[in-house]
Amino acid sequence: MKYFDVAIIGAGIAGASIASEIGTDRSVLMLEAEEFPGYHATGRSAAFWTESYGGPLVQPLTSASLAFLEKPPAAFSETGFLRARGAVNIAREEQGHLVDEFLADFADSAVDLERWNWAQAAALIPGLKPAWTQAVHEPNCRDIDVAALHAAYLRDARRKAVELVCRAPVNQIRRRQGGWQLTAGDQVYQATVLVNAAGAWADRIAEMAGVQPIGIQPLIRNMVQIETDPPSSPDMPLVVGLDGSFYFKPEAGGSYWLSPHDETPSPPGDVAPDELSVALAIDRFEKVLDVLVKRVTRRWAGLRSFAPDRLPVIGYDSAVEDFFWFAGQGGFGIQTAPAASKLARAVLLGQAPDEMLRHIDASRYAASRFR
Repeated sequence: MKYFDVAIIGAGIAGASIASEIGTDRSVLMLEAEEFPGYHATGRSAAFWTESYGGPLVQPLTSASLAFLEKPPAAFSETGFLRARGAVNIAREEQGHLVDEFLADFADSAVDLERWNWAQAAALIPGLKPAWTQAVHEPNCRDIDVAALHAAYLRDARRKAVELVCRAPVNQIRRRQGGWQLTAGDQVYQATVLVNAAGAWADRIAEMAGVQPIGIQPLIRNMVQIETDPPSSPDMPLVVGLDGSFYFKPEAGGSYWLSPHDETPSPPGDVAPDELSVALAIDRFEKVLDVLVKRVTRRWAGLRSFAPDRLPVIGYDSAVEDFFWFAGQGGFGIQTAPAASKLARAVLLGQAPDEMLRHIDASRYAASRFR
């Protein structure tokens, strides 16, 4: 039996980032059920960083992550992970109240937002139909290289002697004096602290460990890649419906990535796109842009997992000693990874928080809020 200070279940962006953060201070095991890390939510991201995404209570984690993502420490990566994109959040004339509410939500933050009219939006969004008269420009939105960021966290964890074991679904967790005993595949491991970074499977892992579930719900999000006439412009911003019914952005080769912004409850698993959601995404896209959709070139779906209040869960369970939650990261887990993982490190190790977290209220994300 191998012994570790910390066992992390899940090697997506959550597990990889916290492993990277604590690898120099603790012996760490990271167990991944799939053949390779990032197969589920991390590998199916729409790949953008925008401060407003997730709402005003997630925004502090997103904003705090910016400097790291732009210019990470040299030992972590020689290059940054962001590229300029910009975003325009749009609404119809009768939806002007959505603009007012959106601006009010971030009025007390430093998020750069500006109310625009149709002409200003149309200057950046070729083919924007006249119905979309209301807009909010968010110039600081970026594309994020998800694969490179995830790989950098895994590489950094490996450099710090974190042991990653793939094809190792956890099938038994037992509480033992002084820690946890985990059976994964045909191997048995022991650890003092158990970190639940299992994404859509987070509640199942909790139940397996005898911990009361929080109520983390996996939700299906469908994505579609299409070719159009005319093709997309590489300089076009991310376009988001303020009513929460769509978003799309240009992709390499003149195509678009689009989503109906759907959230269909689902048990954890390997989800597939459904034709109705694909059709809905295209229909909503055609109501926004005056372009001809020529063909669908790719479609996929992923699970985004939320706690009941739609905020991340970071901290020790208040009822079970040494069971640490790092879950419920929804669709914002990648863009908040640097700040969230540093916050997790501080709480898990009982250390002073990193300077980047000076404006963040850790209690807002604590697991104890659900007890």
